[in-house]
Amino acid sequence: MHPFYFSRRMAITIAATLTATAALAHHGWSWAEADQIELKGTIQTISMAPPHPTLDVATTDDGVWRVELGNPRQTERSGFVQGVAKDGDEIVALGNRSEDPNEKRMKAVRITVAGKQYDIYPERIKTN
Repeated sequence: MHPFYFSRRMAITIAATLTATAALAHHGWSWAEADQIELKGTIQTISMAPPHPTLDVATTDDGVWRVELGNPRQTERSGFVQGVAKDGDEIVALGNRSEDPNEKRMKAVRITVAGKQYDIYPERIKTN
């Protein structure tokens, strides 16, 4: 095997590994606490755009939180699709908050809107 072929192939492998690692870091749970919390509030804005849909939720006592859902397909599979919720709807989000106490952000495993539950990450739901 020609040395150039080997080093080119190795460079491609390394680049692919680094890209996959960066994607996992972004979409992983390493930034979130292990314990889950329940967040109640009113939806201010909904974005269904990739890389994952988000909700901005206004609470009565803790300001506005960013609630991240699963990737678009995963969120769709839960039944939470465009039009099932709108700005102004009351919401309860169950999920893991950011480890940074100054950041009002959570990764939701379940959201409830108008009495309907949407299990975004059913395998991660912890109920006591």
